[in-house]
Amino acid sequence: MKIRALFAATVLAAAPLAAPPAATAAAATTTITIDPSYRGPEWEGWGTSLAWLAHATGGYPDEIRDRLADLLYGEDGLNLNIARYNIGGGNAPTVPSYLRPGGDVPGWWNAPATYGPGDKDWWDPENPEHWNWDADPNQRWWVDRIKDRVTSWETFSNSPPWFQTVSGYVSGGFDANTDQIRADTLDDFATYLVRVTEHLERAHGITVDTIEPLNEPNTDYWRTTLGSDGQPTGGRQEGAHAGPASQAAVIEALRRAAPDRAIAAPDETNPGRLITDWYGLTPAARDAVDRINVHTYGTGQRTAVRDIAKAERRPLWMSEVEGSWGRDFTSMDSGLGMAQRIIDDLRELEPSAWVLWQPVEDAKNMVAEGNLQWGSIHIPFNCDISDTLETCPIKTNTKFDTIRNFTHYIRPGDRFVKVSDTRSVAAVNATGVTVVHSNPGTAEENVTLDLSGFKLSNRSTVTPVVTSADGKLVRGTPVRVSGRQATLTVPAQSVTTFLVDRVSAADTAHLRADRVYRFEGVAGKRSLTPSGAGLVIRTNDAAAADQLWTARNVEGERYELINAGTGQRLAVRDGKAVTETAGTVDDGALWTVSTTGDGTYTLVNLGARRLLEVSGEATADGSPVGVWQPSSGAHQRWTLKDETVGRTEVALTHTVPGRVPDLPATVTTVLPSGESRALPATWTLPAASKWRKPGTVLVHGTAVDALGKPVPAVAHVAVDVWTGTEPGRAKAYAGGAPAMPATVVATGRHGGRATLPVTWEPGTFETTGVVTVAGTATVVPGQTLPATARVQVTAPSEGLVDGLTVTASYTEGGYSTAGLTNGNTTDKAWSNWKPSGRNPAETLTVTLPAGASAGRAVLHLYRDSASGGGIATTVQAGTPSASGACEVTGSPVAVSSLAVDIPLTPGRTGPFCLRLTPTPDGYLTVSELQVYAKAPGLGTEASVAALLVDGKPVPNFDPSVTSYRVPVRDPSRACVTATATDPYAVVAVTRSGRTHTVTTTSEDGANHTTYRVEPIRRR
Repeated sequence: MKIRALFAATVLAAAPLAAPPAATAAAATTTITIDPSYRGPEWEGWGTSLAWLAHATGGYPDEIRDRLADLLYGEDGLNLNIARYNIGGGNAPTVPSYLRPGGDVPGWWNAPATYGPGDKDWWDPENPEHWNWDADPNQRWWVDRIKDRVTSWETFSNSPPWFQTVSGYVSGGFDANTDQIRADTLDDFATYLVRVTEHLERAHGITVDTIEPLNEPNTDYWRTTLGSDGQPTGGRQEGAHAGPASQAAVIEALRRAAPDRAIAAPDETNPGRLITDWYGLTPAARDAVDRINVHTYGTGQRTAVRDIAKAERRPLWMSEVEGSWGRDFTSMDSGLGMAQRIIDDLRELEPSAWVLWQPVEDAKNMVAEGNLQWGSIHIPFNCDISDTLETCPIKTNTKFDTIRNFTHYIRPGDRFVKVSDTRSVAAVNATGVTVVHSNPGTAEENVTLDLSGFKLSNRSTVTPVVTSADGKLVRGTPVRVSGRQATLTVPAQSVTTFLVDRVSAADTAHLRADRVYRFEGVAGKRSLTPSGAGLVIRTNDAAAADQLWTARNVEGERYELINAGTGQRLAVRDGKAVTETAGTVDDGALWTVSTTGDGTYTLVNLGARRLLEVSGEATADGSPVGVWQPSSGAHQRWTLKDETVGRTEVALTHTVPGRVPDLPATVTTVLPSGESRALPATWTLPAASKWRKPGTVLVHGTAVDALGKPVPAVAHVAVDVWTGTEPGRAKAYAGGAPAMPATVVATGRHGGRATLPVTWEPGTFETTGVVTVAGTATVVPGQTLPATARVQVTAPSEGLVDGLTVTASYTEGGYSTAGLTNGNTTDKAWSNWKPSGRNPAETLTVTLPAGASAGRAVLHLYRDSASGGGIATTVQAGTPSASGACEVTGSPVAVSSLAVDIPLTPGRTGPFCLRLTPTPDGYLTVSELQVYAKAPGLGTEASVAALLVDGKPVPNFDPSVTSYRVPVRDPSRACVTATATDPYAVVAVTRSGRTHTVTTTSEDGANHTTYRVEPIRRR
């Protein structure tokens, strides 16, 4: 059991939504490690859909619409370079207006004014009189105004025209779950999209790169409701439900109509729904899709969509998102919320473009909705030609500013790279790297950029550009990179762009051929291992060569994975994961890897277009490994551990004169992953004469790694006559027991030092103070030395228990309970979100490490949206039953802050559970689960127990007397030392002239005592 002592625990344990009237919060510390060897696709840019905003404002006076265009596409604005043009569907001429302002984007047909929803069989795409090529002038004004700044165009449809829908309305069917696109007019719909796109290109001199025929198709959003008079009252925007089969038919029709056009699809509302769509398409439809588009109005399973795109070798766009965080234009809430959404999308999706939905919103609509902050720019959508910027004002919120932290500095052609921090992204360019970091906390933050993966120059610098409540894109003073890193301080509640100049990164593969790797399953913590012709997971064995793999980079980020023990490669044949003799490389033996930067990876097979996974989500030793479509599940993620052995650490041991030492059977190597490994070692002993005299003897040996590779080993042997031991130290709280040290340091007559094993006598620790415990240290067999340890005994405090194991009754794909104990109280570690059928409550079950006794738990909730998404209403403690259910015993704790303090049965040592109840039909998101137990406090004593001059105690020393004159032989060479009363107090000795000043600082830093010693010449 490890307990990290926390003092002022009530402050640390509860982080209320409203800051307590305490001292200013201490600056947080974050290190961002940037790995340029893992690179995303070439960045295409940032964009928006035109659609409603363009239809609503394209007819405004020039000073207004020009200002809006500059705010979106100008260099000082959002600096966008991608535009999505909305091909409107349009209701029948006799249908009165009922769509939201800007939502009635005109269609391109020309119908008689008397036609209504039921008149659906009149249109002939080959009849010129059935087209209106002057349609949609407002959105087309925007095309002309921004086309010189746009590098990529897409046309997209929210709904076909009314006459190509089942209901006869563009706002959806009467049943929102029924296909709305007419199956008998699919070719006409495809022709409609292609002809409008071609006309836009001819009339406006642009080139449209892709056509997207669908928008959030497989949802229940799109429903038309009729009033008692038979006229529609909603929905308020164009939309058409299309299940996967209908989507496939649309895509195939569009491919027939435009065999040379690039198609994007399915533009689904969230990653989870896109997965359903994609695997529901026909093979022909999937083959027809040139780029995958997804929205992130739901965030689960982003990584699965990322891996679908990699498996299918298709580019991926995050093609639409918006949202509201907070209700205040000047608050950083909206800016921070949008910044984190961008960061999460970029890290987890790895798209090649990121596109806003409607950055310009109807100001009156937002005010009517309670000052919502959808959009970054607000303007009334009912202005007319007589208005000015004074009567039709434009306002921007903090989203506008924080988005620019990304769009101004990460530009087309850059490539996103791996970072270790969940609140940061980084992109490399020709001259350096750009890092964008969000600090949503209430304290300033010290951010260290670890640039060890880059080639640096002596002129490498980091320049911060900060957006906070105090300013927008404020450029700071460049900081020089030193020691391959730079540390800068950023304000509370800020978004900062770090411009790292004059650095470069080699274009090297992420997995290196000169390394060996272990793939450890995230769910079962066991290693990928061959078994016959197949694969299983096995309990980790550091000596098992067949649990290690090498990677050969074939092309780009595509690898052949070869088992280091057997020499066979990993492949997929006939839908099964196998090991086989290496030979000609085909897609079935090619793999690519994905990671969010958290140390876990997915392995994507390019031939099967599937991920390697532990079948059936099993975790037991010997569970089979197969392949399946991406799901973001823990059983599809593997912790990648670099287990390449480079060198061994020097082994330290000792002996006495005339005795050959007992050299260690193993030596330690520290792997690149940071883990230590013990390797068996053999030694070449020197001549016996080497052990006769005191001194240090160097012994060479050879260690052997798991692959049988010899590694040099070295031992330093201290030979001395061992005369005493230095006191050890330990901590305890009154009434508790200390964790006594397992070793003490021995000192030799000739200056040698050695670490000796020790056994301790029992002690009593009932009262505060310092207790000396006696022990016996073993020098060599048959020879011992007395030992002591000073135990600091304090009043009980509180400590954070390490080594918790947490399980959940349900976890959303892409999240894990492992993140609940990573020390981060602000990340989104665990979620139970699913589209429907959510559980009325969830259970988190906690197993304590051996010897731990819990007193209370603190659950750090994660606010997933401004409206409180993810927040529980109550949390209740209980005991797990034999069936795994949570039998609640404590009273429900109402949630009033993001940090919920839950009392536990005092002295609890067994597992306990927490029942979390969300809002009705709500969901839950949690950052961290902390458990607290009794722990020793910090010492307050700052006196010394002994003052020594030249190793001899000062005569008549009294800790309360602070000044001494001590006769010595040579005052100029006198050495003054001190032993603190409290073994954890800090002693510092300085000298000025003849006077030596001894300053003792208590462990808690609150108390100081100063002693002055003046050596004088002995007479």
